[in-house]
Amino acid sequence: MTKAKIVLKSECPADLDMVISQVQELSRALNMKVVGPVPLPRRRLNIPTRRTPCGDGSDTYEHWEKRISKRLIAVEGDEKTIRQLLRIKVPDSVFVKISLVG
Repeated sequence: MTKAKIVLKSECPADLDMVISQVQELSRALNMKVVGPVPLPRRRLNIPTRRTPCGDGSDTYEHWEKRISKRLIAVEGDEKTIRQLLRIKVPDSVFVKISLVG
């Protein structure tokens, strides 16, 4: 039995949930053992920018924020069944990292 850890990252939580549901449905159909999804801490990137770049006027700032959601899924099964997980269609907004353990 091979164990795979799948880390999913995305700005859009809806796309992330869609990929997670596909992984869970396929793993249940193939009788694989699934643990997760485990929500990891959300990363928040804050960028304050000045409204007037020339420096005239009062100091007014705009604040931009980007949130990156992460999930972890652990799947245990044969090599053939884990390869079928790699064929899932993933949107461009979702980053997938798969690491195999034993």
